Amino acid sequence: MSTTSQQDPAKQVPRHVAIIMDGNGRWALKRRLPRLAGHKAGTENLRRIIKACVEFGIGYLTIYAFSTENWGRPREEVQGLMRILEDVIDKELSELNQQGVQIRHLGRLDQLAPALQKKVLDAVNTTRNNTQLVLNVAFNYGGRDEIVHAIQQMLIDGIKPESVTPDLVSKYMYTAGVPDPDLIIRTSGELRISNFLIWQAAYSEWYVTPIFWPDFSKDEFRKALDEYASRDRRYGKVADPDFEGSNV
Repeated sequence: MSTTSQQDPAKQVPRHVAIIMDGNGRWALKRRLPRLAGHKAGTENLRRIIKACVEFGIGYLTIYAFSTENWGRPREEVQGLMRILEDVIDKELSELNQQGVQIRHLGRLDQLAPALQKKVLDAVNTTRNNTQLVLNVAFNYGGRDEIVHAIQQMLIDGIKPESVTPDLVSKYMYTAGVPDPDLIIRTSGELRISNFLIWQAAYSEWYVTPIFWPDFSKDEFRKALDEYASRDRRYGKVADPDFEGSNV
């Protein structure tokens, strides 16, 4: 991955940023627009954030595009989100490929229409050798479902209980081969995980902003990175080995 950053070189830049792109519908309703207009605006904003990731030297970006629970939304909205994904692939794939973005899919494809499944797989295959930025698209993804899928695959492979370790489990996740997210950003101000990267987020830093996703600009992104750089990540340890307080 690229390590070149236009940030202050003294600041710590996260290797992997994950984003819960929340608030599209509320952004639209606030403007008396249909909810799908908010999702389209959010897609436009994603293009800007991808460019910012490359500029800031971030190697991995994971976006929460459609959860396993989102199927419970109104049929019109679900169908619209499927069309948006298809349009994004059709319109953006060539440019993303030229920019060196490698697209990966997290989640299950079997509930998507066959034509859309093919487009997703083609996008993954077309960009598989790119190294500027890895873009993980969590579409029809759920953290619990991912863990269940990993357990099912381990059972199919005949893994013995005594062989199960955290490292082995990670290899069965959709994110196999990708470092755990250093920073998870949630827009719109909601304070919940929403079934996102439950396994991988064990020691991620969280940043929550009240700004709706379509308005989450490059400058707002920089604020999140600055906040991340100011934190002391201890992974359950303490800075001073002689400190007798909490180790969490």
